[in-house]
Order: sequence, then C-alpha cells, then structure tokens
Amino acid sequence: MQPSKQQRWQERCAVEPVDIPLWSRQLECPELICQLLSQRQIATLEEARAFLDASLSHMPDPALLSGVETAVERLVQAIRQREMIAVHGDYDVDGISGTALLTQCLRWFGGCVEYHIPLRMRDGYGLSDVALKEAAGQGVRLVVSVDCGISAHDEARLSAELGMDLIITDHHQPPETLPPALCAINPALADCSYPDKRLSGVGVAFMVMVALRSRLRQLELLPQPEPDLRYVLDLVALGTVADLVPLQGVNRALVASGLRLISQRPRSGLAALMKVAEVRQISSGVVGYQLAPRLNAAGRLEDAALGVQLLLDECSSTALTVAAQLNEFNQQRREIEKRVFDQAVERIHSELSDDNRTIVLADERWHAGVIGIVASRLVERFHRPTVLIALAEGQGKGSARSIRGFHLHQAFTACQEPLQGFGGHEFAAGLTVEADNIEHFSRLFEQYARQYLRPEDLVAVRFFDAELDLQDIDMDLYHSLQRLAPFGAGNSEPVFVARNLHVQRPSRVAQKHVRFTVQQDGYSVPCIAFNMVERMAELTAQPIDLMFQINLNSWRGEETLQLQVKDFCAAQSDREASAFC
Repeated sequence: MQPSKQQRWQERCAVEPVDIPLWSRQLECPELICQLLSQRQIATLEEARAFLDASLSHMPDPALLSGVETAVERLVQAIRQREMIAVHGDYDVDGISGTALLTQCLRWFGGCVEYHIPLRMRDGYGLSDVALKEAAGQGVRLVVSVDCGISAHDEARLSAELGMDLIITDHHQPPETLPPALCAINPALADCSYPDKRLSGVGVAFMVMVALRSRLRQLELLPQPEPDLRYVLDLVALGTVADLVPLQGVNRALVASGLRLISQRPRSGLAALMKVAEVRQISSGVVGYQLAPRLNAAGRLEDAALGVQLLLDECSSTALTVAAQLNEFNQQRREIEKRVFDQAVERIHSELSDDNRTIVLADERWHAGVIGIVASRLVERFHRPTVLIALAEGQGKGSARSIRGFHLHQAFTACQEPLQGFGGHEFAAGLTVEADNIEHFSRLFEQYARQYLRPEDLVAVRFFDAELDLQDIDMDLYHSLQRLAPFGAGNSEPVFVARNLHVQRPSRVAQKHVRFTVQQDGYSVPCIAFNMVERMAELTAQPIDLMFQINLNSWRGEETLQLQVKDFCAAQSDREASAFC
C-alpha cells in the first residue's frame, strides 16, 4: 500500500441558506464571519449570538443529567459521615484532569478523598479490579469513576461484592445494558434529557460537582467562604480540548472560560508545565499540541497519576520538578513514537495492497502507550481506518483511528466476536484481543469496511471555508476571526484558499519546514509550511493555489501576519479542475 497522494479540496457548505447581510448588520461583524458561522451548523441569528457570546449563563441545569440526583445524595451522605471516597480516572488527559477536578472539589466540600489512575501497561483502560480491591482494603465505601466505567459490568459487580457503592461518570458510548452500579451519569444515555450530548469526561464530572454544590448549599453544608467552581474551569478546558469533543454549545462556553483562567491566573502545575514547554500565550491549539501531550506522556510511558499530582500541586518548586519529569517523558515518547511509526509504515508497504480498505497491524515490538498517536499519523498518510495492536505474552491492546464516514464503535460492535473488549467513539476507539484472534478480527474488520467504504471515500478531503485574495488579509480580518475562537473539534480554525499566487524566496527552516513569500497583484504575505520540506521542489511550479490559515507571528515585540500552509498545488486554469490537487 502506498500513501494517499490524491486529495480533494472542497468548500464547506452552510447547513441551510441564511441572510448573510442581515446577520452582518445584526451581529455587527463582517459578512465573512457570518458566512463562517453558517458553515458551523449555525442556522439562526439566536444560535449565532449564543456562539459568539459563549457565556456560562446559558448552561443547562445539571439536574437534567440522568442519575445525578442519586449521585449527589450519596456524595452528601459520604461527606456528612466522613466516609472514604475514591476517585477512579483514566490515564488520558480527559481522565487526568477529571480526576484532579473531582478530587479538588470534593476536598473543598469537606470530603475525605483519594484518587487512582490505572497503569496503562498493567491495568489497561477503565476501572481496575486491582484498584477496587486496594480501595476496599483501605476502607473506601464510595467509588466515583470519571471518563470511564460505562461498560464495566464485571468491575461494578466486584465493587458491590467488596461493599462499595459505585457512581459512574462517563461520556463514552454506552452499551445496551448498563453496569450494576448505584447510578451512571452519561449524557449519551438514551434516557438522559441533558441537551448537550457531547460533553467530555471532565465536563460530566464538572456538572456533577455543580449539582453537588447546589445541594450542599441547600443543606447549609458548604464550607465558608463558598468554593468557587469557576476556578476548576482550567481543568475542564484542558480535558475537553485534549479529548477532541466538539467545541460547540456547553463545551465552547466551558473551554472559553477555562482558557481565560489559564491565561490570567494559571494554577501552579499548569504554570510549571507552560514554563518547561516554553509557552507564553494560551490558546486551544497550545493546550492541544503543547500542554496535553506532556500530561499524556506520563500515562503513555509510566504512571499517569503524576499528571494528577501536578495539577493538584500548590507548590511552585515541586510543580516545576514534576513538570520537568513530564517533559522528559514526552521526549522519550516522541522517540518511541517515531520508531513505531517507521516500523508500521514499512510493514504497510510490504504487507498491504492499495485495494485494502483498512489497516490492521499487530507487533510485539510496539509500546501500547504510543500506538494511538501512531494510528492517527497513519490515517493522515494512508487515509484508511487503522487499528494498531501492541502484543505482550499472547495478549493484544489496540488503538484505532478512523476517517470521515466510518464509525469505529459501530464497526467494533459488528466485529466483536473475536474481541475480549472494546470501547470508544466514532473516530477513536480501543480494544483488547488475544493474539490468536487478531487475524480473524482483521478479516471481519476488512469485510465490514468493504460494505461501507467506497473507493472514493479513500480519497482524503481537505475542507476550506472561503476563497480570499491576498489584499483581503489584514489585522482587522485576523481579529475578526478570533471572535470564533476557541478553535478545535467541531469548530475548526478557518481555512482559506487563495489562487494564482507567485512564490518568492523558498527556503528550508529547521530541516523539516519551508518558509516563502507569496505575491498576488502587488500584495505579498509570508508563509510557513511545517513538515513540507519534501515538497519544496513543487513550489517551483508557477503560479500556485494555496490552502492556509491566518496566524499572528510575534518577533521581538513586533506582530505580523503569516500564512500557515495546509496544502498547495499548481494553479488550475479551470477552477473546477482544482477539485483535485
């Protein structure tokens, strides 16, 4: 199988036609911004206003979450009776930040709380029977899961056998039959009336704490001064951005507020992490690409509890020590990831054909902590649903990533016969499987994909929002675009196309990148193309069509605009011919 070189450029369409001039007048913003809003599933002026406002005042009542009343009453009982509470999280950033949030809030409210994060290599994903037995031995009577547990039937039964109540808070796709827990709180449940179904794990945990604070206030049990839950929104932003849930509705409001908090008064752990990452300004992109990978690194290679420790640390000096450890783990992770990626690519070239609809590979050399990242990179290169499985002692732990139009959880459900377990979402999922059953699963997965993926689905589509001329690009436009931030899943940073540009002075930067200037009708703008040095020779084709985002470049106190290149091709004489580049 060879990398997918053919890519289709496609302009995003509005959900339904809207009156752009009217929106521009009513919202007091440029027509281009109104067009971008209409391309983000926003169909009415009221929705547009709410999107631009992104206010916490519009949040739905957490009481709408099914099971939250039962959870709150049990937590109140535990706080009143000084029962030991164990918070059980997951080892990704959503689980880490959710664990830190529940631990911090419950302690604020007077609870006796300890936390546990499973060891990826020992325990695997989700609730750990080892951890439950340890908790029971320590006198725990109430376990609260965060970002996991919705499929943990065996662990829920074990918890009850050990004399512990279990409150599940999760956001993953629920099974048809729920575990026998005290209650399960998940906006994706069929009987849940909470209107926003796409909360992150930490987002669900936050809503439970909002409901608990309200109940404690009613009972006059809140410590004084009353804990301000706005000060944990940094944790909500961290996990929500990292878990790639849509930044729309409630998520957008939570992340916008959380990013402001990180910018204005970061907690000691995040300040330390920003320092080792050499971060000066905060955005959703910085959180997703610089802070989150460092927090994730501990869980991928060692113990993710180190991330929780960092987020709860109130001492700047010890936080800096932990942050430095995480930074070192992240560097190790990069090296391991590169090795696994190179090995996977070599096997794909030699073992799979272009006719394959899927990629399923298993290897004893691979580290289970990085296969998810590598699977994402392979999807980018080959544009196929990809499952990578790390083997150890006859057992496989797999991570999967998908393409548009292929739902992984549904696929795994249809192919579950040879699997020991699985869980996840549309675009990301995990599984466990015995080594002897991998070939059987691979055949089923490929057969399933052939039913749902056409050859044209295997052509990568690059979406852009609008066409611009270089003369349209100025600081006013950049600042107008920032009204749409924070950007992320479900609200991608706007991408534009400019046509018939002339390239000037292309040069290599830091071995992997290319810097150049584009010119059109007397206007010129600098560009940076990350990881595109292999395509540098293509810039000699004159003129070119360019796909890009508009970034602000700060250097020695001066701010200038720069185009971050997403793709380019030789300019097309017929615009319809540029559907493929």
